[in-house]
Amino acid sequence: MLEIRDLVCGYGTVTALKGLSLTVAEGQLVALVGANGAGKSTTLRAISGLVPARGGSIRFAGRDITGADPRTVLGHGIAHCPEGRRVFPQMSVAENLALGAYLRRDPAGVAADLARVYGEFPRLAERRRQMAGTLSGGEQQMLAIGRALMARPKLVLFDEPSLGLAPNIVERMFAVIRAICDAGTTVLLVEQNAFAALELCDDAYLLETGRIVLSGPGATLIADPHVRQAYLGG
Repeated sequence: MLEIRDLVCGYGTVTALKGLSLTVAEGQLVALVGANGAGKSTTLRAISGLVPARGGSIRFAGRDITGADPRTVLGHGIAHCPEGRRVFPQMSVAENLALGAYLRRDPAGVAADLARVYGEFPRLAERRRQMAGTLSGGEQQMLAIGRALMARPKLVLFDEPSLGLAPNIVERMFAVIRAICDAGTTVLLVEQNAFAALELCDDAYLLETGRIVLSGPGATLIADPHVRQAYLGG
């Protein structure tokens, strides 16, 4: 579904991605792990059209989307659930969710997906008229996930969904992400909690200083001595 080849990206004079290549098959949950500053978030931002590619290519569902703007990328079926949640604080829960579906022209389908989001996250249904900025961190993350799903995407990019959340909420978030994939939506997950991500995923890539240095099934990376020493505490 997603194929990235020799991707080069950066900010100003800094090159963040130095020839990155990865693939995500339809129906997979793929994790991208690595230290802070390795280029994980930049990879997702490049896919979404938020950071321009300086070299290489990004193909989605057989279509070259290298250089496409974010609206076009979303229209092709890629939704981005960003780091830090990025909800619209002065808008209600319901309004935030409605924005997730702003490109859609199928009112019945939008209503059905809204019902599914509220079913998955009953707390959002209870707070649908509440301003998003007054929600807890966990509730805002639920809202960010729900907003991404309202686009009815083929692929969801999750950027650090566990960041700043209590352990019990983190467990819930990972269960939801796994369920999203199991229900048929492909997932590319960037996550600081390497062990949890590798346990959750089908396949994984280890990113170090802008380059993929290891890839394979999540269980294989968990067992790798370098990964265990550097990212899993031995």
